[in-house]
Amino acid sequence: MNLRRLTALAEKGEIRELELLSLEGGFYIARIKLAHLEMTLLDDSGKTLRIRSSTHLRDLLQQVPPFPCVLVQQCVHDEMCGTREGAIGALRIPFSLAAPF
Repeated sequence: MNLRRLTALAEKGEIRELELLSLEGGFYIARIKLAHLEMTLLDDSGKTLRIRSSTHLRDLLQQVPPFPCVLVQQCVHDEMCGTREGAIGALRIPFSLAAPF
């Protein structure tokens, strides 16, 4: 999904959530959830769009109608050490596309 399609779907109210996934290496990718489909945000050449920060995402989507967003970070310590019992869930922090004051 590219920015044009994301904008069109947001205008129709079809975006359920955007997950901003924090990845090793200091960058993020965006996963867009629709009713029955999840897609990665792509650049103009069809490659996964690398996002530098939540501020960079806000800049990219400043003309897009708002929808729910969540920052997703895996707990690397838990993954490496495996000290917890049961499933290890990611840290999920809701945030807004509105510019901070």
